Amino acid sequence: MARAARPRGAAVTWLWVALAGGLGAAARYVTDGLLSARGPRGFPIATLTINVLGSFGLGLVAGALDVGTLRAVLGTGFLGGFTTFSTASVELVRVVRSGRPWMAVTLALAMLALALAAAVGGLTLGAGL
Repeated sequence: MARAARPRGAAVTWLWVALAGGLGAAARYVTDGLLSARGPRGFPIATLTINVLGSFGLGLVAGALDVGTLRAVLGTGFLGGFTTFSTASVELVRVVRSGRPWMAVTLALAMLALALAAAVGGLTLGAGL
């Protein structure tokens, strides 16, 4: 049986998403380095900031762009590589293990509230463009 040919456009999109994901991860690394001085008593401010910025960016992309290649490259690729749910989870566990469960609760609630608010703000702004 012959394999169905994959459309060339899909392969090119996949490549752009992968490249943008790498750039997003590099941007996260740089941003984390710039914000690496932790907040009060070890509060992981860099992870919180990165995820809030990424939520705003994804809202902006989703609000401004129709589903398509550019939205996939920016949203799934760059912003998927930039934001970091796994790091946020590890930071929460680290804070709990350091004997500061209330800081972990504060971080979890702040991440949720601020990221959602940023996403709504980005969607609103993007829809207006």
